[in-house]
Amino acid sequence: MVQDIAATPPSAELGLKRAVGTPLLFAFIVGDTLGAGIYTLVGSMATDVGGVIWLPLLIALVVALLTAGTYAELITKYPHAGGAARYVDRAFGIPYLSFLVGFLMMASGITTAAALANAFAGDYLAALIDVPSAPAAVVFIILLTLINLRGVRESLTANLIASIIEVSGLVIVIVVAGIVFGSGNGDPSRLIEFAPDVAPLQGAFAASIVAFFSFLGFEAAANMAEEVRNPSKAYPRALFGAIATAAVVYLLIAIGAVIVLPPAELAESTGPLLDVVAGSGVPIPEWLFGLIALVAIANGALLFMVMASRVGYGLAEADLLPHAFARVLPNRRTPWVSIVVVAAATIGLTLIGDVSTLAETTVLLLILVFLSANVSLLVLKKDKVDHAHFSVPRIVPVLAIIASLVLLAQQSGIVWLGSVGYVVVGSVLYLIARAGRKREQRAARQ
Repeated sequence: MVQDIAATPPSAELGLKRAVGTPLLFAFIVGDTLGAGIYTLVGSMATDVGGVIWLPLLIALVVALLTAGTYAELITKYPHAGGAARYVDRAFGIPYLSFLVGFLMMASGITTAAALANAFAGDYLAALIDVPSAPAAVVFIILLTLINLRGVRESLTANLIASIIEVSGLVIVIVVAGIVFGSGNGDPSRLIEFAPDVAPLQGAFAASIVAFFSFLGFEAAANMAEEVRNPSKAYPRALFGAIATAAVVYLLIAIGAVIVLPPAELAESTGPLLDVVAGSGVPIPEWLFGLIALVAIANGALLFMVMASRVGYGLAEADLLPHAFARVLPNRRTPWVSIVVVAAATIGLTLIGDVSTLAETTVLLLILVFLSANVSLLVLKKDKVDHAHFSVPRIVPVLAIIASLVLLAQQSGIVWLGSVGYVVVGSVLYLIARAGRKREQRAARQ
């Protein structure tokens, strides 16, 4: 019989180690959010909305805050690894549905890491060294996998250092934009100029998909629940603090980038923030900023791989994936099988996908996950637990559902096709795991 994954406690001996406090959790979410999204996708937003990049960022911020409120209640109410899959199981008790939500979450982490690996091996790396992109991306993923295997504290400590570096890069962009604006060389009038060939409302919602990718990070934190000390207090503080920090930085970056460079130039760039720094005239070596951008991209990829591997662990603990995914290293207590599988899948997607399509696929997968979490919260509002937890009004998940449906309507056919492919693969894995459970049950009865 499948366990109640919302109620199953982690094993005292073999479970994950609670080694993460509020500062490290805050750094985890900030580092996951202030990463490759803003470093690589400013140009994509400029294509859709011209200089009004701040508008899709505000739309994405509203959606992120609504869903973050839902997650803050669910995480603090049910602090277990597995994230949305556990909440769906608690609300509906349908093993296949629980598995599918968890698998889509795991797939989103893998897809994001693949997108970031491609971004890492692209123009930013080319500014430092001329190497073939595909081998560079593979080596990059292997190195991140070794860090992940080392342990969650090591992964998050690396994240803390990388977060400081990547935020310094964003501060550089903000400062140089301020210098340009203060000298009278910038053009703030671009901030209200929409793309000439795209209807403003259509462009804003289309760009909000890319902007939403830049805010991803809070959902990954849900899967660290079994490794956080005092989650009822730590999560709300770290969650909303990180989103607020990201919002301020992103809006300043968007405004500064448009003031320094025309939207058309941003739209044509694969390293837009590098071009902003170069176009400012401030004497900052391109190789230095390129290095900072690479650290930011690597940081985001590491954190999404950590998240995906923990989702796999949580699903295996719930008997929804083969038990091997729950195996942990004896001393490090990291889920090594899940980590290795995530790494292999990430390498495969890196070799066949491109940054833009993978990013859009991630957004679609996560919106589906967010829909399931918001619906689950409405069902679970009446459920009582024996500890204090964060709570939001019912209107919050309702508004989050509406906003998510609007974003889903903006997705392209090819992205929907890729997501259907994930559902098919997940369904096959679920059937394999179920067959394995039945064999174990028959053996136990004999």
